[in-house]
Amino acid sequence: MSGDARLDRALALYEQAVFGGDATALAEADRELDAVEADLTTRASGRDIGAAEAGLALARGRIVHARFLEHHEEDPRELELFERAADLFRRLGDTRGEGEALFWIGCFHQVVRHDDEAAGPALRRSYELAAKAGDRLTMSYALRHLGIAEHKAGRLEAARERLEESVRLRRELDFHPGVAANLVGLAYIAVAEDRRDDALRLLDEAAALAETSGALGIARHVEQARTAL
Repeated sequence: MSGDARLDRALALYEQAVFGGDATALAEADRELDAVEADLTTRASGRDIGAAEAGLALARGRIVHARFLEHHEEDPRELELFERAADLFRRLGDTRGEGEALFWIGCFHQVVRHDDEAAGPALRRSYELAAKAGDRLTMSYALRHLGIAEHKAGRLEAARERLEESVRLRRELDFHPGVAANLVGLAYIAVAEDRRDDALRLLDEAAALAETSGALGIARHVEQARTAL
């Protein structure tokens, strides 16, 4: 990405909305991104501008996705933004950025359109590029969603392996809300494997991590999972 602190702030606000359950953060994120876009219109072209445009498209797409999670209404801009980001990063030779954008393309197909077949190639390529770039966070996201696809397809062992590897990466990064989210997924897999005690243990840990990290959105998922048990 461009290194613009406003893009970092927009990412933090995205996480505040998705993990913290505070949808009001998205309006503030929009304002941060509007300021970045306004600056871009007054600057000359060049590689730095291309990187900034790619980072802006990626950040805009994330905010659109967060709104989908809130309202469950597809916005056609989401896929367009992620595809533009991936194309710009690719042209710039930015492997890390391209891998991140490809993850979001896969996420869009899986989460918004419920199309795991369409999501698969983007998620797998995202993981490959992220691994090449040493981007453990994007690797963890790609593994999580590949695991979700395996779970939905009934391949429980493969699903568990991918989610457990995602958890390992997220623990290394101290990404506690992300660990909690994955533990919920592992709990559902444990139930499907008739390991109810393991499922309860996983949910207990997820609840504790969600509480200590202020991830109220994930805490709600934990309680939904407990109810489902």
